[in-house]
Amino acid sequence: MTIRLLIVDDDPLVRAGLTFMLGGAEDIEIVGEAADGTQVAPLVERCAPDVVLMDIRMPAMDGLTATEALRSRPGAPEVLVLTTFHADEQVLRALRAGAAGFVLKDTPPDRIVAAVRRVAAGDPVLSPAVTRQLMTHVAGTSPDTRRRGAAGRLASLAEREREVAYAVGRGRSNAEIAADLYMSVPTVKAHVSRVLAKLGLNNRVQIALLVHDADPATGDGGGPGGDVR
Repeated sequence: MTIRLLIVDDDPLVRAGLTFMLGGAEDIEIVGEAADGTQVAPLVERCAPDVVLMDIRMPAMDGLTATEALRSRPGAPEVLVLTTFHADEQVLRALRAGAAGFVLKDTPPDRIVAAVRRVAAGDPVLSPAVTRQLMTHVAGTSPDTRRRGAAGRLASLAEREREVAYAVGRGRSNAEIAADLYMSVPTVKAHVSRVLAKLGLNNRVQIALLVHDADPATGDGGGPGGDVR
């Protein structure tokens, strides 16, 4: 399958470099470029990308605002955030808004290509360790307030759904969750879909963030780490 990619960055040299690097992959097609967030919605309508590689800091409309607007729409493409700093309030807000993960601008080219492929396949690019670092260093509501709110939302789930949600928060893949909880992969997928619907979330990254809000120790001995998949 060819991945249709829209690149959004205010720096023309960065866009040119990303286009050259990502366009060289046989399974990636660059369908458009944007210089700021105001251009994203029209380009998405016209070009129908599968993934949007979104810079955070841009004039006119930044990547956070563009991500929030884009991911609130039905059938929205996946968003992969491009940033300079990993412990950044805007990165965390973009993830909460529905971005599927992020990559740093100094990430090696092959890993950026791999990240685009993973996001296109529905696999978030975010590890529990990075989640903890983001939530530790980024200011916002108090940890106790977040914890109570998140725990209350998770308590609304059925027991099996809650187990699956916590497994997602530990970075377990569907296959790993199925093995851990003695269920089939289709059943795991069904549970994940119900968790998303009940909690009003739109991807696994948001489940992981909610789980880490409720239990900051998730991933620290509660199960294997690794990327959230």
